[in-house]
Amino acid sequence: MNHEARRVQRVYLTLTLLNTLAASLIWGINTLFLLDAGLSNTEAFAANAFFTVGQVLFEVPTGVIADSRGRRTSFLLGCLTLGFSTLLYLYMWEISGPFWGWAISSMVLGLGFTFFSGAVEAWLVDALHATKYKGPLEHVFARGQIVGGIAMLSGSVAGGIIAQASNLGVPYILRAVILGISFVTAFVVMRDIGFTPQKSKRPVKEMKKILDASIHYGIKNRKVRWIMLSAPFLTGISFYVFYALQPFLLELYGDPDAYSIAGLVAAIIAGAQIIGGLVVPKVITLFGKRTTILSSVYVVSAFVLIALGLIHSFAIALGLIVIWALIFATSGPVRQTYLNGEIPSQQRATVLSFDSVIGSSGGVVFQPVLGRVADVYSYSTSYLVSGVISAFSVPFILLARKEHAKSDKIDKVHPAEEKIV
Repeated sequence: MNHEARRVQRVYLTLTLLNTLAASLIWGINTLFLLDAGLSNTEAFAANAFFTVGQVLFEVPTGVIADSRGRRTSFLLGCLTLGFSTLLYLYMWEISGPFWGWAISSMVLGLGFTFFSGAVEAWLVDALHATKYKGPLEHVFARGQIVGGIAMLSGSVAGGIIAQASNLGVPYILRAVILGISFVTAFVVMRDIGFTPQKSKRPVKEMKKILDASIHYGIKNRKVRWIMLSAPFLTGISFYVFYALQPFLLELYGDPDAYSIAGLVAAIIAGAQIIGGLVVPKVITLFGKRTTILSSVYVVSAFVLIALGLIHSFAIALGLIVIWALIFATSGPVRQTYLNGEIPSQQRATVLSFDSVIGSSGGVVFQPVLGRVADVYSYSTSYLVSGVISAFSVPFILLARKEHAKSDKIDKVHPAEEKIV
């Protein structure tokens, strides 16, 4: 691997580390934070649903910004927006604000994350192509997942311990600080490589052109469409599964104030992500097609969620969570590689953002519904329902398999391209 390709990967891994660390400081306590502010389970997950509403509303517009104004510009805007919205969230907790205030705050949080989704991945893929990287993209995405898992492991444990030692608001302050560091780092080291923003004197017309082309190469492209349409049953469910684990496991543990346990749960998932990232290069050598991997792991994931709803043991629940996290960690880089192989460079960020929109739409619907199921019945019942819903992703993957996409085929690994120092 040449020096420039190594540098691109280092920048990507550094920014992944900082952003995941910032985000994960509150992942282990976010639901507890909302409940502590006086929200019910239904209201808490409805607030999370408004977060995904913000993603749905802003994903494509911010993706267009990334494709028309630059992926670096989009990343910097994301740091600023997410930092501001994090402090706004903290303010709502301080004043025990009304639900409509939480809804607005959550939508602004969603806006902040949309500046990152699509833009960072598009920046990486185009920069690697420009610097003549020849290895499998799964390996690079897996390294990012490993670094992200390490950051999540550190951040989630620290967030739970800090919250228990001080209060639930302190991790949100630290998150805003780290986002400021991420902004400065990106400003200094991140440059658009292998991609020239399509700046125009008529930006609205240019954005419409990019959006139209993105729809053509996205949802109208059958090879991409079926993978995208599987996302609501995966992303939407994963939002609920992750955030409901906090009160669910505290309930199984028997101590509703053990915030460090909630942080430990997120840390276990992070550890599984690290392991998953390490095994991805080995896993892909066992299969001929990426859709075979995806369909297999999604079936197993559905059964794991159903099992999680049937058991009443804290220890067994932790084991099932590790399996579920490993499955998602394995499928993520594979799915990313499939999609990026079918998307042109100029529309990459927007198409990836559109994919995120479709996935987030599932969260808008399923989070409040499953939160209501938890209120009326139990968390266990909500996990049973989650497993059934997630199984609907599998038929779409099987339809994608029939399209015989070029990126579906797994090529032989080139060992010489895999060294990164």
